[in-house]
Amino acid sequence: MNNENMQAIVERPSDEEQHHPMEDLLRMDRMPHIWCPGCGLGSCLTAFVEGLIKADVNFDKVAVVSGIGCTGRVAGYIKLDSYHTTHGRAIPFATGMKLANRDLTVVVFSGDGDLFAIGGNHLIHAARRNVDINVICVNNFIYGMTGGQNAPTTPLKAYSSTAPYGNYEQPFNLVGVAAASGASYVARWTALHLRRLTDSIAEAANKKGFCFIEIVSPCATVFARRNMGGTGLDLLKEFQKRSIIDHSADPTKIPIDMDGKIICGEFINEDKPTFWENVQSGIKSKVEKEVEWEEMQRKLRQKVTKKSKSME
Repeated sequence: MNNENMQAIVERPSDEEQHHPMEDLLRMDRMPHIWCPGCGLGSCLTAFVEGLIKADVNFDKVAVVSGIGCTGRVAGYIKLDSYHTTHGRAIPFATGMKLANRDLTVVVFSGDGDLFAIGGNHLIHAARRNVDINVICVNNFIYGMTGGQNAPTTPLKAYSSTAPYGNYEQPFNLVGVAAASGASYVARWTALHLRRLTDSIAEAANKKGFCFIEIVSPCATVFARRNMGGTGLDLLKEFQKRSIIDHSADPTKIPIDMDGKIICGEFINEDKPTFWENVQSGIKSKVEKEVEWEEMQRKLRQKVTKKSKSME
């Protein structure tokens, strides 16, 4: 069969089939993306877009902020107002943006190294203040983009380029840190739990206060190679085998290690005053006290004047 006959029988995709279903919210001019085969970030981004659609938010009022690293590229691929900030400074940038324009839905989408190492203090204090932003943290247990160094989430005994004999530092339990710091919403899912992850992102998009979602995601190129974890698909199968959904679990007591269970769920969903509401409450209270003080002083002056006149 010659080439002309071959072309005749090949069914070409229609224009509609060539159109990516999320093209309206992705910067297609930047495709193909830089993420490695088997990386979970593509699935995480898909869940994020679907979550925003499900939340029915006004896309003109959504701002996405990221730091540095593999996950930080999300801000460059999403076709919304997005900002790729300096390493570890995504949360203070997002906090300033939210306080300047409180109509915005501000989402920080970054990695575990960016948010819990260099930016760790920012996260703790933003959660403590209950700043009205959403933080989505993709945890792949390692610094993937910069060469596979130990991250604050690298499990004990795991290998990295800076721990060739195995990690001996206790890792952070991300949901435990967020919960203990005062976050209003705390959830953990893996890159395998896409429907539940989408629901959590939608829930957080319409919730006031500091919302934190951890996504345990495979790094097939760096973490898996150093720890004989196989391909990205092998890691997802491992997540499936080890994951347990328990919404009632105490988030401060469910760290992740190399071979134990990965407890997932929506652990905290509370309503409490946000940072801005507390600021307004404080100003109002101060003004009311000053008005009361002025009124009390005025009455006191009247009383003194009246007494002075009676003694004349």
